[in-house]
This record gives sequence, C-alpha cells and structure tokens, in this order.
Amino acid sequence: MAVGARSGHDEPEDRPERDESPAGGAAVPPEGEGDTAGGGDGGRPPRRQRSFWLELPLLVGIALVLALLIKTFLVQAFSIPSDSMQNTLQRGDRVLVDKLTPWFGSEPERGEVVVFHDPGGWLEDTVTPEPNAVQKFLSFIGLMPSSEEKDLIKRVIAVGGDTVECKENGPVTVNGKSLDEKSFIFPGNTPCNDKPFGPIKVPDGRIFVMGDHRQNSLDSRYHQELPGQGTVSTDEVVGRAVVVAWPLGRWATLPVPDTFDQPGLNAAAAMAPAALGVAGAVPLVLWRRRRLTAGRTAG
Repeated sequence: MAVGARSGHDEPEDRPERDESPAGGAAVPPEGEGDTAGGGDGGRPPRRQRSFWLELPLLVGIALVLALLIKTFLVQAFSIPSDSMQNTLQRGDRVLVDKLTPWFGSEPERGEVVVFHDPGGWLEDTVTPEPNAVQKFLSFIGLMPSSEEKDLIKRVIAVGGDTVECKENGPVTVNGKSLDEKSFIFPGNTPCNDKPFGPIKVPDGRIFVMGDHRQNSLDSRYHQELPGQGTVSTDEVVGRAVVVAWPLGRWATLPVPDTFDQPGLNAAAAMAPAALGVAGAVPLVLWRRRRLTAGRTAG
C-alpha cells in the first residue's frame, strides 16, 4: 500500500481534525496546483535567481552610462590647479560645474565663476602631466577633471557689449560703474595695479575674465595682444562653477557678488533712459513742426 493511502476503515468520529493551513493564514493552493513533478506554475520549473556576479557587469555598465550622461549634459567635477582664484577657491579644491544651462542658450553673466577651455596662447607654457590609466578612466566618466585638456577658471567681469577699464590705483569699472570687490578679491591685493588696462569694448559673444587673486592671475589683462584683446569666446565656456564640493570642510556655494547687481551696470539698461527720452521727444518735435507749418500755410 502506498504511503498516505487510506486503509478503507472508517476513522473514529471523535478524532480531532488537524489544521493543516500554513502558519499565518497563508492561502493553500487548490488540489492539483501545488508542487508537481515538474514544479509549480503549470509544470514549468521555478525561475532561478541570477547570480550577483552575473548581474554585476550589467550594473557597472548602467552606472557608467549614467555617469557619462551626467558628465556630458549636467555637471562635471574640476580641480583647482593654481592660486589665481584665492581666497574664493584654494589650490586642490574640487568644484562642480553646471553644464546644463548652456545647452538651453544661457550665456555667462557678470560675477559668475566659470570654467573655460584655453582660448589659445594662455597656457602654452604650462606642462601637462601624463595621466595614468586610472586617471584617464576617472576623467572619462567625469569623476576627475581631464589632465589632458587645458582648462582655466576665472570670474566673469564683463560680457559682450560692455566697456571695462581699470586705471592704476582705481577700481575696475564696467560701463562707467565702479565695482566694489572687497567681498571676493584676495586680501591685500589691488584691483589692477599690477596690470592696468582699458578701456576695452568687449565684443559680442565674448567675456572679459579676471582672477580673484589679482596679483597672481594671468587673466584677460595679460592677453590683450591676442584676438579679442584677451576676451574669451562664450563657445569656449564649459559651464559655471556652482559649488565647492571637496574637501567637505570647505563646502560652499559660489553666488554672484552683490556689486554685479547694482543699478545701471548693464550697458543696455544704462542707455535705456536716453533712448526713452529720444523716443518721447520725437513725437513732440513732429507735432510742433506740423503746427508751425499749418500756421504758415494759413497765413
């Protein structure tokens, strides 16, 4: 007799019934739908879970693709290689650069700290160290700045259409407005005594940049013999540095100083009152001329 088959004798009526439902009240599959010789689910074998080591390459691949997308379109880390932006930025700081807004047509504005490619001739004497394989890989996915590309980081002082100037012992002026640079210029520095300049009319589509450590920054002032008088094309701008991300003890945002928001600094805004005055005067002049002409005709 097979194990579990009934013997054919009636069972005693007072035999207690066994509760064979699973613990916790879980549902019991209908008869014939439980474990079978071929497994559950209509006889199909149960699906085996993939090994972690088999899924690891897929996870790494997805992570690399996401890192490349972030580096290309969103944000990228850059290392500060010099002291030209002290005390705002220190040598060895890591900054995160916003690369998204330029894709939507946004251009650099006065007061922003921007990273840009060498326009040509700015870093020709700078020796570029040969990166190892690990550095190349980290640069490729955006976790480290590329040591092969020659990038610079400076503050935008003037944009296309602006007139910028700085005389010895004087402040930097943009469109005739003096900049109050005490909040970001390196302590003890003068605005431009090491290299007075101007006036320079910044061409459209270009920016005039300076380092915050004025006496230790080879910026637009020192490249005026180049096309554009040392200005940088906006096409060379990688993006705006928005935050100091490393070391953690120096974490800070990089806002635009208040002096760049002063009224009348914008060249177009400075011309607006005069333009409005001319626009308002023209109808009055024409009206007066008509009256005089009408008077002469009537006489």
